[in-house]
Amino acid sequence: MYTGLLHTHKLLVLLFLIHYVVKLLLLQLGKSEQLAKYTKVTKVPEMIISFGFLATGVWMMLQGALFNNLIVIKLICIFTAIPLAVIGFKKSNKALATLAVILIIASYGLAEMNRSKKTGKKIDTSAAASPLEAGKMIYENSCVNCHGSDGKTGNSGAKNLAATTLTIEEQKERIRKGKNAMPAYSDEIISESDLDAVIEYLGTFKQ
Repeated sequence: MYTGLLHTHKLLVLLFLIHYVVKLLLLQLGKSEQLAKYTKVTKVPEMIISFGFLATGVWMMLQGALFNNLIVIKLICIFTAIPLAVIGFKKSNKALATLAVILIIASYGLAEMNRSKKTGKKIDTSAAASPLEAGKMIYENSCVNCHGSDGKTGNSGAKNLAATTLTIEEQKERIRKGKNAMPAYSDEIISESDLDAVIEYLGTFKQ
């Protein structure tokens, strides 16, 4: 369900952004009649799209494991952009309308930055007494927020690691490439030896 909502949210955000870029272009070009017609025709779809992307965004935020500064700034951008857009286009104020669209674009960029940030920094596992301990160190730093301490929490659409049917190679590929809300972890973040250690630790969830 989370995955479906994630893709729906991205689509709605893209439609919302395109819609306001079109309105901004018409406003900036002085096409007042065309803007009025476009606004009238798209009034209901705009309301549906706006409600949809806000509702899916709030739901995913509540289901997510991380609520950090980037997310707070993103929310501020969104809830500032909406009234600015309403006032800007209603009053034909080009400055306010432009600022609103910039804030919408910024909120999208912040969402992507937050996703990239989840990978974090490379964990020093040199002090670990065994590969299993090294795997646990990495897991607790990079994975526990979504998967939970037992691998079953399922925040942000994370799969149940205790019930996975993926092979070892498939698990490695998933970690390397990421999927949906899960970011990709390159060998700069998790080395091959540490990746093996993580896989070994994940195996303890099935015991």
